[in-house]
Formats: sequence, C-alpha cells, structure tokens
Amino acid sequence: MGYLLDLWLGDPDYWPHPVRVFGNAIAWGEKRLNGGRYRFLKGALLSCCLVALVFLVFYGINVFLLNIKVLYVLFNGMFVYYGLANHSLIAEGRKVFAVLENDGLEAGRKQVGRIVGRDTSRLSPQQIRIAALETMSENLSDGVVAPLFYYALAGVPGMMAYKMINTMDSMLGYRNERYERFGKFAARLDDVANFIPARLTALLMALVAGSGRAVSFLFEYGPRHKSPNAGYPEAALAGILNCRFGGPNVYHGRVVEKPFIGEADREIQHGDVRTAANVNHRTCLTMVLMITLGSLIFYLT
Repeated sequence: MGYLLDLWLGDPDYWPHPVRVFGNAIAWGEKRLNGGRYRFLKGALLSCCLVALVFLVFYGINVFLLNIKVLYVLFNGMFVYYGLANHSLIAEGRKVFAVLENDGLEAGRKQVGRIVGRDTSRLSPQQIRIAALETMSENLSDGVVAPLFYYALAGVPGMMAYKMINTMDSMLGYRNERYERFGKFAARLDDVANFIPARLTALLMALVAGSGRAVSFLFEYGPRHKSPNAGYPEAALAGILNCRFGGPNVYHGRVVEKPFIGEADREIQHGDVRTAANVNHRTCLTMVLMITLGSLIFYLT
C-alpha cells in the first residue's frame, strides 16, 4: 500500500511529513548541544537518543495497534509511503533535464541546486545533467532501497529509525567548523547504515537493466568514490548508460576532487534520464516484490 501511494502521489510540498519533524528535533538538539567542550560526544549522544526514540515510539504505536488490524495496516502502510521517495526522486531528476532544455542554462543551474549539495552557479549543461543522474542513482539507495531494507528487517520502526539516521547525516554530516566534530558520529552512523543497501542497490540496478557492464563497473569504480557507499549505485548507472560521472566539483566554497566513475566521456542526452527513471522504477518494484515474497514464505512456513 505504501509503495502504491508513493507511486501515485509522491511527496507534495504542502503535505505534513515525519522527516520535517525529525529535522526540527535535530535542529533543536544541535542548537543546544553544539558548542563548548566534548562536541563529538554530545553529537553522538544526540544521534543515539534520537534514533532510539524514533524506533521506540513507532514500536510502541505498533504494539498498541496490533489488535486493531485495520488501523495497524493503515498506519504502517502510510509510514511506508512516507519512508519512500522514489516518485519524487524521479520527478526531480526529470525536471532538471526539462528545465535545462526548455528554460536555459541559468534555470537549469537553479533547478539542479534543489537536489545537490555542490555549487551549481558555474555548472555546464553536461555537468548539470551528470549531477542529476548521480543524484538519482545515489538517492535510489538512500531514499528507496535502504528504507525498504530496514523495513524488511524491523518493520516501520526500523524504516523510520533509518530515516532519522539519514536526516541527521544530511543536516549534520558536513566537514566544516560548525559540524566537523558534532556531526561526525551521525555521518559515520549513516555510512554504516548504508553499507549493505548501497551495494544491494547497485546489484539490483544491474539486474533489472540486464547490464554486465554495470556489474563490472560497480566492482571496478564503486570503491574509488570518496564516500564508502555512494560510488556503487553511481558506478552501476554509469555502466548502464555507458557514460562517465565524477570529477572535481565545488562544495561550500571548496574544490573537492572526486574520481571519475566510468569510461565513456560522452555527451549526456535527454533520453538518458528516461533510462535512469526506468531503472529506478524497476529497482524499487523488485525490492518491494522481494520483501513481499519473503514475507509470504515466512508466514506460510
């Protein structure tokens, strides 16, 4: 039910969303704890408390609803919907390509700036398209496969605890004066949480695309990325599209040298985003079907 809701509705901007609540809680804790001595320890304490709190709240609600089957199903279906971001991820990627093509370079730079952390003010059309495709592949793990992976392990409580981890990393996991020490634990926790899902995502992408090159790319180029996880789905998509990602980019005023992922330094075409969208849809559906089949086998045996 949650998968179908995400496929149909996405995440409308005007709807309430638990991630906004998570973000407010993180901001509240960071404002009060991120200063003075022991910033790493205080950041670690905040991270552990927030993740544990989210898990326990959703676990408690599920225990309470367990004997009210209709409410139990509705509640969990709704939060699976909130935990998935496949529809919005694909829509944002497609929109970058459309805006760049229809409204020009400056509009394309602003549009891609909505979904990436790098400085977009000097990006070329090729770099804009690459940034959008990189985001679609990397966030296929963070926003789709990883939440479903933790749903398979621990239901909605596990899924929402993962979303808290991922939200903390996006808010605190920066290497600058403000967050370097306070957010380090949250960033490392996110790395650990995504270790298996990132590699699973890459394998599923290669499987649904039927691409042997994607398999070879994820083993060859995946480990080269600065991130311990992001390189794997990016490498898989580079193999599927037979293109090249990566290279130097500007983040928060600093040039960051990122290794190239892939071999063919070709011009990215508008049709490439359609291929990436199809891969994302098929990967998400495959993950949902795997969990459904596994659940049926578990309950029948």
